[in-house]
Amino acid sequence: MTRSILLAALLALAVTACGEKPAEEVAATATDAAAVATDAAAAATEAADAVATDAAAATEAAAAATDSAAAATEAAK
Repeated sequence: MTRSILLAALLALAVTACGEKPAEEVAATATDAAAVATDAAAAATEAADAVATDAAAATEAAAAATDSAAAATEAAK
């Protein structure tokens, strides 16, 4: 009987301790997560811009190399 009462009291305490978080705390956590996601998106955008710039430079270099090869071929004839 004493064990049952102690077990019931312990269970009640555990259930009470696992209650819902206040809405303000949940909102703050969501805001923090959104800020982290926004920062990550900005970093990804900057990285994509850098890659696009590098790709454009590589395309221009390839075009110049092709032009040089064509001029060398014409000169060799």
